[in-house]
Amino acid sequence: MKIYTESTATPAGLITLSLRWVIGWTYFSAFWRRLILDNKLIPDEAGYIGEKFNHFLPNALGIKPIIEYLVSHPDALQTSMVVFTMIEAIVGLLLILGLFTRLMSIGVFFLALGILLGSGWLGTTCLDEWQIGVLGIASGFVLFLSGSDHYSLDRILINRSVSFTNRKWFAFLGSGRLPVKNTAPKVLAMSLIIFGLTLFTNQYFHGGVFGTLHNKSVRPKVEISNIQQHGDQLSFQLFRTEGADVYGSFLIAIQIVDGNGHTVKDMDQNQLAEFPAENIRNYYVAKIKPGKHSLILPLGAKADLSISLSGLPIGDDYMLKLVDISGIEWSVPIK
Repeated sequence: MKIYTESTATPAGLITLSLRWVIGWTYFSAFWRRLILDNKLIPDEAGYIGEKFNHFLPNALGIKPIIEYLVSHPDALQTSMVVFTMIEAIVGLLLILGLFTRLMSIGVFFLALGILLGSGWLGTTCLDEWQIGVLGIASGFVLFLSGSDHYSLDRILINRSVSFTNRKWFAFLGSGRLPVKNTAPKVLAMSLIIFGLTLFTNQYFHGGVFGTLHNKSVRPKVEISNIQQHGDQLSFQLFRTEGADVYGSFLIAIQIVDGNGHTVKDMDQNQLAEFPAENIRNYYVAKIKPGKHSLILPLGAKADLSISLSGLPIGDDYMLKLVDISGIEWSVPIK
């Protein structure tokens, strides 16, 4: 069996020590918050991480079908959240310890890529999730190049001449000198790819490279569709696609407006606070539901609602209007 002899840890692994520890804690702390400080993996309880995952859905890039499948299947979602949390725990802890550093850096790369594609559009002030994603990807690549040196289990294993540290695979998955020739153009190519991904996602999510800046986390937006009349019932679908993920949209009125702009039916906030649960059919784990003073629409929630027309005839030019507590209104024709 071929022995790989250049297993000595590299000084770059020492230079990136603080980066390794900080990135490691960033991921391990997700596990710490969700299971040790609090249990956020229990469905239907406040703070459930699956509902937060649902918030990613409306504007995710490339992985929206995966997110939609999971938030539509609560059991699969909970299993995925548990597995995802354990992966973050393992990657973070082993990175802090410096064990199989390069393998863990690959984990960081793909975890950060998932964060970027799923939630890169979120962030009310500083484009938080986009920054976490792109910096995580770049950090994962840097840690792969450097591996670990002092203050790592990889270094201890190398110094003790543990047999597998002399194998070529350990240089790729652990630490030591990378057995790659002519590294400069390869590093340049990968760096350009990461930089290109950074610019592309910055533009796609926020218009941050050219054109008009936009932030979809600032103002709530509700899409109204699939309006149908069945006898004395009017049904429609609501899907909240924008706004802060930590703050719901609070509907204080559902109105029907005639062609002259007169409100011919008005459900006020008191009525919406007592909206019948049987008249709401939610699609995902983030649920539209009545609150104390309004109808609450969490980010990413989609539901079919049904209201009674109380004998009101619907004209061809009538509109359905929703009013948010912030004063924002959304209107669509009733067809």
